[in-house]
Amino acid sequence: MRKFTFAILLSGCVLAAHGQTVLTLDSCRALALRNNKQINVARLGKEVAMNTRKAARTKYLPKVDVLAGYEFTSRDINLLSNKQKNLLNNMGTNLGNQVGGDLQKGITEKMTELVKQGAISMEQAQQIGAMMQQAGAPIGQYAAGIGNTLGTAENVFRVDAFRTDTKNVFGGAVILRQPIFMGGAIKAANAIADITEEMADNDESLKTQGTIYAIDKAYWTVVSLKHKQKLAYSYRDLVKKLDDDVKKMIRQGVATKADGLKVDVKVNEAEMDITRVDDGVTLAKMLLCQLCGIPMTDQITLADEEGNGLEKSNVRYTDYQPDSTFSSRPEVRLLQNAVDMSEQGTKVIQAEYLPHVALTGGYMITNPNVYNGFQKRFSGVWNVGVTVQVPVWNWFEGRYKVRASRAATSMARMELSDVQEKINLQVTQSRFKVKEARKRLTMAKNNVKSAEENLRCAQVGFREGVIPSTDVMAAQTAWQKAHSDKIDAEVDLRVSEVNLEKALGILE
Repeated sequence: MRKFTFAILLSGCVLAAHGQTVLTLDSCRALALRNNKQINVARLGKEVAMNTRKAARTKYLPKVDVLAGYEFTSRDINLLSNKQKNLLNNMGTNLGNQVGGDLQKGITEKMTELVKQGAISMEQAQQIGAMMQQAGAPIGQYAAGIGNTLGTAENVFRVDAFRTDTKNVFGGAVILRQPIFMGGAIKAANAIADITEEMADNDESLKTQGTIYAIDKAYWTVVSLKHKQKLAYSYRDLVKKLDDDVKKMIRQGVATKADGLKVDVKVNEAEMDITRVDDGVTLAKMLLCQLCGIPMTDQITLADEEGNGLEKSNVRYTDYQPDSTFSSRPEVRLLQNAVDMSEQGTKVIQAEYLPHVALTGGYMITNPNVYNGFQKRFSGVWNVGVTVQVPVWNWFEGRYKVRASRAATSMARMELSDVQEKINLQVTQSRFKVKEARKRLTMAKNNVKSAEENLRCAQVGFREGVIPSTDVMAAQTAWQKAHSDKIDAEVDLRVSEVNLEKALGILE
């Protein structure tokens, strides 16, 4: 498919002496393959598919992510409740009051018990109570001092040990994931990527063959019209020569004015034919230039325009082998790719509903860190684990998707089989058309010989006066038609051979 290189292009596109570009069939093909936008799009599609395949291969490899962040919070994290903080704040007062109160209560209860027992009188009890109260005051003050000291220590303790200072939090992590078993999804995804790359290559081949086919038809159309253009001028010259002869005969009185008018009509018809074929050549060359990707205003000359006949056929084909043809046709390969991709798509769907196993690991750091009492410094921890995901219930979603995918695969297989049958018919028809075109060309060549001899005899008879001008015009018309049919047969043979090569998948 790549036989048409730029070297061919440079060698085929030469400048003639009159400044026109002379193009061969191969150079036209090379220009079209270089400039055709659809082919260039297909080549870019191959690049996309290649990189997609490389990306699919990475699914087997572990993935590493690095995360980092900062967060500001409006409040710190508190390790104590409000109730606990209030108790700690009033610890000194509560302890002093409790010690003093308990001491006074104990002395009063003891004096009352001694008075009831008659051990001491009420007056003695009052005196002793007064003395004990005076002695207990320092003890209460001491207890209160101890409580106040504890309250002060508690405040320090609460601030330093229970305040987390977590309004500004910095964190980071490195996370690693290594797939172990994904239900066959990774393998199927890689197979799909490989198929996609093959499809891109087959798509390029399809567009290349289509471009070459269009170029060949346009090229031989131009060649055919150029030959018919020469034929139109030759026919006009014949008719004008007859017109001159008839006018001389009219002046000599051996022909009528009606004979002259009949010849004049033929001359006008010949001039109209020239106009039509000239326009046809111009439009056909513009189409060829457009297909080649060159300006349509360029003046081009085709190598096969010259000469009396078209270049000899060189079609390449042997006995028809269906399997070989199927493998050569990009349309068949694309349909086979579609079947293969549908099968792999089914595997991907099935993998979604199978257990997934992956190895995980990483390292995480924070500041303040929770690993040493919310210490204001970075600290982290390693972690390694295994994750297992097992689908349990999905309302038969997976079953329905698998059935739909398998049905799509069956459809693709049926389309492939249908196209193969049509290709068999296409190849058979193309082979018959080639044989028919060869027979038509042989018959057209024989008709040309007969028409030339008929025209010669008519011209001789007209000069000798034994054949009227109408018979000469009829012979000229037959001569023109015979040559036109021969040109059509030659071009039809070339086009039918191109059709056969395309049907066989060997057009390149």
